[in-house]
Amino acid sequence: MLNLPELLPSIIAISEQAGQSIMAIYNQPERWELQQKADNSPLTAADLAAHHLIEQALQQLTPSIPLLSEESDDVSQRHTWSRLWLVDPLDGTKEFVARTNDFTVNIALIVDNKPVLGVLHAPVYGVTYYAAEGLGAWMIDQDKQLRRLVTAELPIIPRILLSRHHQGHEEAHTLTNIAMKFGDYTVLHVGSAFKMCRIAEGAADFYPRFGATMEWDTAAAQILLTEAGGLLVNQHGQPLRYNCRDTLTNDAFFVIGEKKRLDDWLACLKQPSLDVNPVETTQQCYNESD
Repeated sequence: MLNLPELLPSIIAISEQAGQSIMAIYNQPERWELQQKADNSPLTAADLAAHHLIEQALQQLTPSIPLLSEESDDVSQRHTWSRLWLVDPLDGTKEFVARTNDFTVNIALIVDNKPVLGVLHAPVYGVTYYAAEGLGAWMIDQDKQLRRLVTAELPIIPRILLSRHHQGHEEAHTLTNIAMKFGDYTVLHVGSAFKMCRIAEGAADFYPRFGATMEWDTAAAQILLTEAGGLLVNQHGQPLRYNCRDTLTNDAFFVIGEKKRLDDWLACLKQPSLDVNPVETTQQCYNESD
């Protein structure tokens, strides 16, 4: 049986080491080796350096647990894995290239299709967020001070997070619905998994994401949010599941700070693109015991 409290310090250290490898390249743009992947997303030498460091470190730490990373070459056997590390070695490569500083190292442990441990390290800011099932959500700040994370109760003026790079008519329609339901609101633009971390620490209230994301983008943040008292759910209010389907692409998801307001936020999502049969969109998993 996995001992999550014993694993956490090692995963935090691995994430921070990966952050150091990223920063060594971030500070020298001539070393970026920027290229485009098949899906037109950017790839840099920093992505690959962090991936190789994490891959080697996790293999040494837990040789029996396979790795599924954004930069993995062959994951054809993944449906046979009941436990796996799900990793985005550099979440927010667009933020890296734009030099906004809003990028993270994301490492999650998946057991029976759900995240049970997650670490997100922000190398520029020197901040690490982490959580494990039953152990709460925590942040190590720039001064190495430890703070427990708790999501906020919904304020009079909700704080909405949006991506800098992914906004369309669904977001506009949702904001219209939010205005009708809550009145005034504020919008904050934040990059990468920072949006979910900000909600976990009580600095924002809601994040709607309609654009494409991958499972490694959300897994670590999901356990962080859950342990902080929040939610990361699909359009039917169900937590995301992992390594369940033929695709690793997430459906639309939504991050909610005060979970007892789930129904209020879901009501703000009503639009033609989401009027679907819940049975048809429920994520089916390959784990027969689940």
